[in-house]
Amino acid sequence: MEPRNFLRFLFFPLTLGILVLFFTWLTFTHAPPSAVELLDCATNSPWCTSKNRIQHQPPNQPVTPKSTRLRDHTLDTPHHPLDPLTVQEIRKIRTLLSSHALFRASPYSLHTVELEEPEKSLIIGWKKGDPLPPRKATVVARARGASHVLTVDLSTEEVTVHQTGKHSGYPMMTVEDMTTATVVPLASAEFNRTIVDRGVNLTDLACLPISLGWFGKAEEGRRLIKVQCYSMKDTVNFYMRPIEGLTVTVDLDTKQVVEISDKGKTIPIPKASNTDYRFSTMEQNRVMDILNPISLEQPKGPSFVIEDDHLVKWANWEFHLKPDARAGVIISRAKIRDPDSGELRNVMYKGLASELFVPYMDPTDAWYFKTYMDAGEYGFGLEAMPLDPLNDCPRNAYYMDGVFAAADGTPYVRSNMVCVFESYAGDIAWRHAESPITGMDIREVRPKVTLVVRMAASVANYDYIVDWEFQTDGLIRIKVGLSGILMVKGTEYENTNQIPNEDNIYGTLLSENVIGVIHDHYITFYLDMDVDGSDNSFAKVHIERVKNSQGDSSTPRRSYLKATKKWQKLKKRHKLS
Repeated sequence: MEPRNFLRFLFFPLTLGILVLFFTWLTFTHAPPSAVELLDCATNSPWCTSKNRIQHQPPNQPVTPKSTRLRDHTLDTPHHPLDPLTVQEIRKIRTLLSSHALFRASPYSLHTVELEEPEKSLIIGWKKGDPLPPRKATVVARARGASHVLTVDLSTEEVTVHQTGKHSGYPMMTVEDMTTATVVPLASAEFNRTIVDRGVNLTDLACLPISLGWFGKAEEGRRLIKVQCYSMKDTVNFYMRPIEGLTVTVDLDTKQVVEISDKGKTIPIPKASNTDYRFSTMEQNRVMDILNPISLEQPKGPSFVIEDDHLVKWANWEFHLKPDARAGVIISRAKIRDPDSGELRNVMYKGLASELFVPYMDPTDAWYFKTYMDAGEYGFGLEAMPLDPLNDCPRNAYYMDGVFAAADGTPYVRSNMVCVFESYAGDIAWRHAESPITGMDIREVRPKVTLVVRMAASVANYDYIVDWEFQTDGLIRIKVGLSGILMVKGTEYENTNQIPNEDNIYGTLLSENVIGVIHDHYITFYLDMDVDGSDNSFAKVHIERVKNSQGDSSTPRRSYLKATKKWQKLKKRHKLS
């Protein structure tokens, strides 16, 4: 959200308002400016020195500088039925909706604007050169205090409002929702007094929007969110300095404070010392020995190509790739070429991260509601940050931008959101050497080179790195990496000797006044597998021990292991446990 959109919420002196907005701008995703140039490590080694301990010196080999200037998407056109909505299409959707009766006379916000994919049968039958099916968009919006699901036909310009019936829950938050929520408490004099009473200067305040789950009918009919705050004094790592026990409930629709709960008045704010994670601020005697530069060189360039912006071809693989506001990345129509027949064989129709559930195991007042749905509530793609060349992705990587719609329907670009690259880590794909006793001097080794599609989402304190890795043997491997910073809890305890045996702190004391609360991260994937087509079944193989009956003269073995297959019925394939 642009800073001018916040001004109506500020009730403090101008200096304080600027500081709060500046923090919000740094912390949350926003629409990039029209022209931004990213630095290239190949030509700006001081920048690399400050950010990367691996590539701290330019490589010895000459490198042709590559431009990473943001691409202009204004004239993009779809080439494939699954291509995401373009800038021009999103602008058209905004125009059509703004003149619709549902939105014309009242404020509204668009929470989802995405391609309404054609039926699977149409996609499977479509071939390059065929006319595209009618382009439609699915829109989830809030207007007049209610949620609405609509379809916008870009060809006929018809807008259809669907009847969804009674339901609980609300659509995915917009970036504007998140930024607004952090500012609303500042309009409350009670909140400001509480912050000062806790010993925090208002200019050092940092707040986060926290989804509150669902814990009873009292929350029905109101789109609520919790806001918790931290101290930024003497550190950029405010996550380590929680104002424990202070929780503000905010109504996102009315932009009003509903409730302020402060049950941590006796809990000190953890110290700021040794919390700054930036490499440039660390004392040299605390830093590991600097590693020599490492780089993967491809003198002939990468072996993959990307056609029409979204069709990836590499080795024997071919698939469609697009960024997505909720899932982050969607892989579609993954096929592999048969080495004997030369024909492309279907492997997977569609794959995506469907949800990321992060429940914390602390039932106390300021923690019981922390059961995050990071994809469905915050948007995995909305929280995706631009990837850092040579650090997030190696040399010769291809970068793909995401084009999304803001809450008012204005299109914006998330630059360098996804990267595609070939990976080689010194692993072996296959090898065999004949023993000297055979008399054959044979040694065959195949290096393991894979193609990786990567995106990284920074959901507040945690950073998730999601890799879709394609191997030449036909395997698709999904890897999820977790990085970033712990979400911690403030406590009165400074060492474990102070904790009574009967006191359940719901975690581990990590340092003075800091508890790491027990929690987990569950990520689920939607996988529509089409191995050689849709007419197939899934077999689960169990290894079972089988005993030979006594007196069996056919073998001296008493037992062996047997593979038993259990076929999943076609109509229940989606219910595998």
